Amino acid sequence: MMLRAIFLLITLLTLFLFYTGTGKNLRVVTIFIAWQIVIGLLSYFEVFKENPLLFPVAIIATTLLSILGFKMVSIKNLNTNYLLGIHIVRIPVELCLYQLFLKGQIPEIMTFTGWNFDILIGLSAVVILIYQSVKNKNLAKSYFLFWNVIGLLFLSVIVIIAILSSPLPIQQFAFYQPNVALFQFPYCFLPICIVPIVFISHFLLIKHLKQF
Repeated sequence: MMLRAIFLLITLLTLFLFYTGTGKNLRVVTIFIAWQIVIGLLSYFEVFKENPLLFPVAIIATTLLSILGFKMVSIKNLNTNYLLGIHIVRIPVELCLYQLFLKGQIPEIMTFTGWNFDILIGLSAVVILIYQSVKNKNLAKSYFLFWNVIGLLFLSVIVIIAILSSPLPIQQFAFYQPNVALFQFPYCFLPICIVPIVFISHFLLIKHLKQF
């Protein structure tokens, strides 16, 4: 119960940081929240647990929604510090994933003791924010671009691992302990809310670098 509550708080924090980071773009965040309510209800009533093949459909719909959301955000209104702060959320997420592994809900390869190095991006985001606050200047564009690219790479790797570890026809890993947690409430918000927002944040930061 405590882990579920913590994960819900992480999800809400991610939405708040996204709302602030996008210049308080209420339209985009409202769309995301409405979609989370739909997915949350489906997972709460164990629709995905009983019909796992429906979850990839939800992922595809989320991807399309994320592309729409990205296009609706104005670069001029971005608050890059809050967008960078979104990536710090990756630290508690990884700690929650490790607890889910210990509970037998996901395989070890999805954690930082396996093939998931995403926590390093969260820790480095803390370092970058501290550096920018102390120096009162932004990190050099070339370094920041490199950081974003690595962040996208790490996130893409764990997304692929999570998909291939799920009890789906395309499963390739973790047959002994598959990824079943993400079909459940509230952990469904990881692929449906947190991961898409992290992806969007990376792309917005890269777009911002090119504009300014």
